Amino acid sequence: MADRARFAASDLLVTPTGLRFLGRRFPCTIGRGGTARNKREGDGCTPLGTHRIVGCLYRPDRLPGGAVPGWALPIGLRDLWSDDPRDPDYNLMVEAPHSFRHETLRRADPMYDLILITDWNWPFAVPGRGSAIFLHSWRRPLAPTAGCIALSRKDLLWIANRITPRTRLVVHG
Repeated sequence: MADRARFAASDLLVTPTGLRFLGRRFPCTIGRGGTARNKREGDGCTPLGTHRIVGCLYRPDRLPGGAVPGWALPIGLRDLWSDDPRDPDYNLMVEAPHSFRHETLRRADPMYDLILITDWNWPFAVPGRGSAIFLHSWRRPLAPTAGCIALSRKDLLWIANRITPRTRLVVHG
């Protein structure tokens, strides 16, 4: 009952038993390092706390525009995400060519076909505090992530089409 008093049904609530949203529970995975209050780049942890969904990206060659929220932006051929604490654009989307370490958003696998971006360490990133905390499709069912939250593609699409920018993401330990 305490959860109901503190969290709205419209919050994405990550618990040890899955992600709760709009009265439903979805299987999900978190970082291979578990959860952490003091997230660091490369630790494999999912940051504890309350975050916001601040963006949605999708692969237009793999998902038709009508399948994603109207506010979703297409991932372009040169789109990357900086995960290098030395980069002035750390934890921001950048374009290739990019001389700092980064993640390619247009991956060969379907993991980033749809991405919900959180406000973890964004938009004014503290170098080394962690980057690219997304909700995305899992690599394989229930496989841990590098720190993100992963769900089945079907569940991620269902959720993405029912949230709005600034929806709260609450991660419990």
